[in-house]
Amino acid sequence: MTITGIITAILIGAIVGALARLVLPGKQKIGILITIAVGIVSALLGTALAGALGIPTATSGVDWLELLVQVIVAVIGVALVSGLMGRKRSEVTR
Repeated sequence: MTITGIITAILIGAIVGALARLVLPGKQKIGILITIAVGIVSALLGTALAGALGIPTATSGVDWLELLVQVIVAVIGVALVSGLMGRKRSEVTR
């Protein structure tokens, strides 16, 4: 992977993670770096899932359906990570 590919993955991950946090109701107690990490993983998994579902992922423009799948996967990821981190923090403060 080239440096441009790495930077692009980080930017897309940040956007997908941020969109997931906007869509997910309530407050998520996770930091921006974890949001970006979840977004990067979700973007990769979302692309693979979109391809498996038959959604075209290599088009000349913006792949809106692929982006939708990525955001849905990211919402699930942010909810899981936020729930796990929130539970861990609440156990420590008791």
